[in-house]
Amino acid sequence: MLRYRKHVNGRGLIAHGAKVHASAFVESGAYVEPGAQVAAGARIMRGAWIERDAMIGPDAVIDAHAHIGSHALIGAGARIGVRTTVGPRARVAVGALIGDDEAIVEGGAVATDRRGFHLVA
Repeated sequence: MLRYRKHVNGRGLIAHGAKVHASAFVESGAYVEPGAQVAAGARIMRGAWIERDAMIGPDAVIDAHAHIGSHALIGAGARIGVRTTVGPRARVAVGALIGDDEAIVEGGAVATDRRGFHLVA
C-alpha cells in the first residue's frame, strides 16, 4: 500500500520516496509517485499524475490532468499542456511548449521553438 503526504506548497499528494523541492507547487488533487523528482520552482497542477522515477526540471509546468510516464524527463522551463500524456522514458527538451491534449510516445524526444512549433531532430 502506498502512503502519501501532502506537500506544504499546494497540498498535492507526494508518495514516500518521491523528492519534491520545497519551492515547487503541487496543487491539491495532483499525485507524485515514489522515486519521482520535482525540482525547484516547478508547478504541478490539479489532477496531474507524475509516475515513478520521472524527473521534472526547474520551473517546468505540468498543467491540469496531464500524465507524465515513468522515467520520463521534463526539461527546465518546459510546459506540458492540459490532458497531455508524456509516455514512459520520453524526453521533453528544456523550454519546450507542449500543447493541450497531445501525446508523446514511449521513448519519444520532443523539442519546440518559443511558439510551441515542434522542431525536427
